Amino acid sequence: MGMTDPIADMLSRIKNAHMALHKQVRIPGSKMKMAILEILKHEGYIEEINRDGRDIVVKLKYVKGRPAISDLEKVSKPGRRVYVGVDEIPEVQNGLGICILSTSRGVLEGSEAKRQRVGGELLCKIW
Repeated sequence: MGMTDPIADMLSRIKNAHMALHKQVRIPGSKMKMAILEILKHEGYIEEINRDGRDIVVKLKYVKGRPAISDLEKVSKPGRRVYVGVDEIPEVQNGLGICILSTSRGVLEGSEAKRQRVGGELLCKIW
């Protein structure tokens, strides 16, 4: 049986690995996951992303022994998709966090989606 929500699975794996203070985590690969991880790397939440066959190996980032990601939340779920217009893109933790959207121009970080004046499916919030 296949996985219902692969993005939620990826976020859970990252969160659990951080809580266990692991150096890296292995995730089954996909283009969508890779795009989300590229945003997390660009925003400084993870150290490194490597492909290992079909899997993606994510090197986790710690700041003074604490995880760089303090928490994350999957917003849009298979049973309840959440779509936002450009004016409804949320500000996460008063600007201290980021939100990730799947738009017609690809997977974008919230502020980049606002800059490009495009809305879409609100995938997750990370802070």
